[in-house]
Amino acid sequence: MSDDLFLKIIDREIPADIVHEDDELLAFRDIDPKAPVHILVVPKRRIPTINDLAGDDAGLVGRMVLAARQIANDEGLADDGYRLVFNCNDNGGQSVFHIHLHLLGGRQMQWPPG
Repeated sequence: MSDDLFLKIIDREIPADIVHEDDELLAFRDIDPKAPVHILVVPKRRIPTINDLAGDDAGLVGRMVLAARQIANDEGLADDGYRLVFNCNDNGGQSVFHIHLHLLGGRQMQWPPG
């Protein structure tokens, strides 16, 4: 069994409310939401942090953003707006070391975030 929480979700060892899946990505609702809609888009291949991305990962990251855009549309967020966030390492707020894109929406977002 992996120590990576997201790999456990991908492998269905831990249940999740999955909203999207394809060959490369899994998207599911965050268990500690910071907005009415808070979905994580995760690659099925583990990449610990944004700093660990390689040049040939550009397509994967682009597909993560496009998946988030489609999910935002499906969730009814596209017209009012939403936020996409990657966190990197401890000071960046990353708590699970497997890159993931946060899709947040359903309320007015503030800047700076709280």
